[in-house]
Amino acid sequence: MAGTTSLGGDWPVVREALFAGKTGVKYIPDWDRLVDMSTRLGAPADWFDHEGVYKRQQGRSMGRVAVMAVKTAENALESAGLKDDPVLKSGRAGVACGSSFGSTPPIKDFVTFLDTGKAGGLNATSYIRMMSHTTPVNIAVFLGLQGRLFTTSSACTSGSQGIGSAFDAIRAGQAEIMVAGGAEEFCPSMTMVFDRLYATSSNHNDEPETAVRPFDASRDGLVIGEGAAILILEELEHALARGAKPLAEVVGYSTNCDGTHISQPAEETQSRAMREALQMAGISASDLAFISGHGTGTVAGDIVESRATAAVYGSKVPFHTLKGHFGHTLGPCGAIEAWLGIEMLNEGRIPATANLKNVDPKCGELDYVIGQPRRFENGYFASSNFAFGGINTSLVFKRI
Repeated sequence: MAGTTSLGGDWPVVREALFAGKTGVKYIPDWDRLVDMSTRLGAPADWFDHEGVYKRQQGRSMGRVAVMAVKTAENALESAGLKDDPVLKSGRAGVACGSSFGSTPPIKDFVTFLDTGKAGGLNATSYIRMMSHTTPVNIAVFLGLQGRLFTTSSACTSGSQGIGSAFDAIRAGQAEIMVAGGAEEFCPSMTMVFDRLYATSSNHNDEPETAVRPFDASRDGLVIGEGAAILILEELEHALARGAKPLAEVVGYSTNCDGTHISQPAEETQSRAMREALQMAGISASDLAFISGHGTGTVAGDIVESRATAAVYGSKVPFHTLKGHFGHTLGPCGAIEAWLGIEMLNEGRIPATANLKNVDPKCGELDYVIGQPRRFENGYFASSNFAFGGINTSLVFKRI
């Protein structure tokens, strides 16, 4: 596994920040010029410099989002002991990855062309850098993968559907190894999507570190973040045969859609996805060490999610979300939460939800992790994510 977040790019660094209650949210001074956008907050991974990571020949088809995805995939493969393994080019290794969109600078160049008729900023790779499937394609080309390629460009479920699609492919015997996850680059256009829906945090521009308040009675919206996370999924016998030590096992996955409204979530179908993943895992709610919630900090979304979650798991399983720390990273959020959730599962400890002090009484009855970290012994956790279009996902992981 590997990741890139606003709080760092490896578990020891991120762990220290999480358990100290720190967040990666900050005031973005450049956004003061965006007079029609109410929020000034974001959570960029600004320590990550994508320029020069790869030589021109390798990186010409990559915008920032693809560079983050490819570099994170490299780090994950190195961690798995597979970076130079011949299996990657055997046709039995593939990729399942996505982002909400591609890189935005080429889009500006196309707009300039449409407005002026001049295409000076465009070149042969402009579309490749901006297309919605830029992350899995660039990963596959860079690594020479010749197996299945799934583009999970489904906004906030891109990462979790990437992991789920990889899981399905391996279970079906279509692959031995899958590179799975998501990525997103920081851009005010992504923030404006939610600002126009009155879903961003705009009342706390002067206190960025406490702005994102999932499930809290004082929450007023989300903050957009940036990052990437990649998990290397491998068929168990294949992993054991090469002497690898698995970090966790994916034991349950479900995804569905509401089929009702483009942006308003539905409690019933969210619950169904969670219930089906739990049933596939063959466990009950009491077996879970914790639940990793979506928890964006929006007024309506948190209410629906928490009620759907309570309907499946009850009120006795520790429940937390990481978005108070990282903001909403969109495409990679499910993969980031899976990566860090597995690290926490193996450590036996989860942090409190950042900035959650007083649970909104309209939210479902859950064991919210407030104020202090929580220790546990159980060996499973469930992770939920939800996206525009009514897309719902649930994953269940087991400690090995």
